[in-house]
Amino acid sequence: MTSRALSLLARISLPTGNLGVRVLRAGTWTFAGFALSQAIRFGGNLVMTRLLLPEMFGVMAIATMVMYGLALFSDVGLRQSVVQSRRGREAAFLDTAWTIQIARGFVICGGALGVGVSFLLLHAIAPPGSVYADQSLPPVIAILSLSAVIGGFESTRIHEASRTLSLGRPTQIELTSQLFGLGCMISWALIDRSIWALVAGALGAAALRALLSHAWLPGQANRWRWERGAAREILDVGKWIFAASALGFLVNSADRLILGALVGSAVLGVYAIAFLLFSAVEQVLAKIVSDVSFPALSEVARERPAALRSVYYRFHLAVGLPACFAAGLLVAAAEPLVTTLYDARYADAGWMLRILAVALVTLPFRVAHQCFIVLGEPARMSAIGAVRLVSLCVAVPLGWHFFGLAGALWAIVLSYFSTLPTTLAFVVRHRLFDAAKEIALVPALLGGLAAGQAASYVLR
Repeated sequence: MTSRALSLLARISLPTGNLGVRVLRAGTWTFAGFALSQAIRFGGNLVMTRLLLPEMFGVMAIATMVMYGLALFSDVGLRQSVVQSRRGREAAFLDTAWTIQIARGFVICGGALGVGVSFLLLHAIAPPGSVYADQSLPPVIAILSLSAVIGGFESTRIHEASRTLSLGRPTQIELTSQLFGLGCMISWALIDRSIWALVAGALGAAALRALLSHAWLPGQANRWRWERGAAREILDVGKWIFAASALGFLVNSADRLILGALVGSAVLGVYAIAFLLFSAVEQVLAKIVSDVSFPALSEVARERPAALRSVYYRFHLAVGLPACFAAGLLVAAAEPLVTTLYDARYADAGWMLRILAVALVTLPFRVAHQCFIVLGEPARMSAIGAVRLVSLCVAVPLGWHFFGLAGALWAIVLSYFSTLPTTLAFVVRHRLFDAAKEIALVPALLGGLAAGQAASYVLR
C-alpha cells in the first residue's frame, strides 16, 4: 500500500521542471523519517510506561496541549509565507521572518506562564480527581514553556528547505533531536522516576533541533533585521493562518481538554496511549499533506493550473489508500495490538483505538484543505475548523452524558466527518471531484479489515 502511494507521487510532474522527482524524494523522506520517528516514539513510550505511572502521562498530555495551543494561537504562517512568497529566498525577508519567530517564542513562553499561574489559582475549584486538580500541572507547564523560547531561535533554513521540497536534512535533524530527547528522558527516569523525565526529554530535543538548524542546513544565515515591507507581507498572509490555526488548536485538542474535565488522570493517560497509536497513522499522512502536497500544489497552480485536478487526485489517492487500509487494520486488530504492546493497566486503550481508527478514512480530504490556500480561499480553513469545533463541543458532552466514555469517543469520530459536506462542496465547485477515484478507496478499506482479522488471529 505504501509503495502504491509513493508510485502515485512519482507520476506528478511538470514539463518545465523536476517537480515530480522532488515530490517523490520529499514524500519518501517524509514517510521514512516519520516511520523512524514513530518507531523511536513507540520504543520510548514502551520503556517510559514501565518506568512512570499513567497519571504522569495524563498531566503531560494537558501540558503539551497548552504549549501546542499557544503555538497555534500565535501562528502567523511563517513557513507558508516563505514557501509561497516570491521573496521567500531574499535575506531581508528571511531575517524579518526570523525576528518575528523569536518574538513569537517569547510571547508563547509568557502565555504558558500565565496559564500555569491560572491553573494554580483555580486549583481549588478544579473537578476533584481530574487532571486539572493535579498539583504538578502548573510547574510542568512553567518549565515546558522554555521550549518555545528555544524553538524561536530555529533557523529559517528549515522553511527554505520546505520551499524547495528538500526535506532530507531537516528529517535527519528531527530524528537526531528526537533520539537525543529520548536519551535525556530515559537517563532522568533511571535516576528519578517522576514526570520531570518527560519534561527533560522535550527540552533536550528542542535545544538540539534549534542548534542543528543553524549548523547543519544550507541556506541564508539569519541575523536580527526588520524590513517593513517583508513584515507587512508576512502578516497579511498570517492573519488568515492565525484564524485557522487558532481554531485548529481548539479542534485538535478539544477531545483531551473536554475529557480532562470528565475523567481522572489515569483514564486520560490511557486515552493518551490510544490517541498516540491513532496519531501514528494520522500524523505521517498529515505531514505528507502539509510538507509535500502544499508546496507541490502551489507550484502547479502557479505554472500549470490546468493540471491541478490531476495532481490533486494523485495526492488524494496517495494519502487515501494507506489511510483507508490502516483504518480497516486498526478497527479489526486494535485490542490484540494494545494487549501485545502494553501491560494490563493500558488494556482499555484497545477498544478506544478501535473507535478512533474509523476517523482515518477522512484523511484524504485534507488535501482539499491545502487547495483552499492554493486557490485563494484561505478563509475556508477557518470555516472548516469552526464546523468541527462546534461538533466537538456539542457532541462530546452529549455522548458522555448518554453513553459514557464510549459515546464521547464516537462523538470525537463524528467531528471528523462533520467537515466533509463543506469540503466536498468546495471540491465540486472547483471541478476537482472524481467519483470513480473516490470509490477506488473502498478496496483499501476492505483489505485493511482482512489484514486486521489475520493479525488478530496471530496476536491472540
